[in-house]
Amino acid sequence: MHVHRSFSFLCLCLSFLRAGALFGYGVSRCQLTSTNESVYLEQFYINKMFLGQYNSTSGKFSGSTEKMKEIADKLNKNPSIMNDEKRNLDKCKTFLPPAVEALSKSVEPYIRLTSHNIVSSNHPNMLICSAYNFYPKKINVTWLRDGKIVTSDVSSTEELSNGNWLYQIHSLLEYTPRSGEKITCMVEHASFKEPKLYDWDPMPQSQRNKVAVGTAGLVLGLVFLLAGLIYYKKNAVDRVLVPSS
Repeated sequence: MHVHRSFSFLCLCLSFLRAGALFGYGVSRCQLTSTNESVYLEQFYINKMFLGQYNSTSGKFSGSTEKMKEIADKLNKNPSIMNDEKRNLDKCKTFLPPAVEALSKSVEPYIRLTSHNIVSSNHPNMLICSAYNFYPKKINVTWLRDGKIVTSDVSSTEELSNGNWLYQIHSLLEYTPRSGEKITCMVEHASFKEPKLYDWDPMPQSQRNKVAVGTAGLVLGLVFLLAGLIYYKKNAVDRVLVPSS
């Protein structure tokens, strides 16, 4: 049987704290087969040696040693234990398929470009291209200067887990601004059909707001001027000249 998805959701460890102690542990897991069937497994080990397991496909316990075969036979004849294993399989069928479906879908990253001044470097500025909340983990972040890939003065963090199956990464570029140049952060990810380009805008947000307000004021002024001219011309046409006596 080919299994292509597996989630371990319980690990029970038992140890005996004395010289020459045995270390035993069990692992319970849900698996999804290539035909999308849920399978529940319980496997037992002593000092890393496999002893036996419960497999929902066969619906019974099995042992790898004569002693474990005897124990497995007793477990298989215990209605209470067998009912517990059936309930565990029902949990797998309930929770595993939705989890696999959710993880099979890619999540598009949110990209943010920021700038920082630095004093302990040959370059006065540093750009940071941050990608947040993306899935799957693999992602490529590349810097371009006027369309050409930048390889020097570039550093990056690893993909950092958010703890909710999503990731973030930060790429840093130290640079000296040049007049008229265009700096771009290129991001490649499974959620994109093609690489996406994010151009750096060196104008601060506060300055952009001032420009926007100024532009709006200018447009409003032109509207009032145009309205005044129309009103003046209309009155000039309607005015009747009375000849002097």
